[in-house]
Amino acid sequence: MGKPIIFTSHALLLMKERGTTEHEVLEAIRVGQSEPAREGRVIHRLNAEFRREWDGKYYGIQQIAPVTVEEDDRIVVITVFTFYFQEAQSHENHL
Repeated sequence: MGKPIIFTSHALLLMKERGTTEHEVLEAIRVGQSEPAREGRVIHRLNAEFRREWDGKYYGIQQIAPVTVEEDDRIVVITVFTFYFQEAQSHENHL
């Protein structure tokens, strides 16, 4: 079993403001693409099907991108970015 994951109050506030949940953030940490960030931090990115409106506009994909720092006994989520993308339009040729 891995280290426990905890959330700072800052991360929890941003998650609420940016439209993501603890479950989605934990999933991004577990299975998302991880890459080093500055100051020894790690950013995890997970693209998920969204297919609904956010802030008055329809989006097909939501990217959850928590930033973590690993401590001796736990992993701390220090902030969370959330990005929204349009779905790629398929273009069919009609002859």
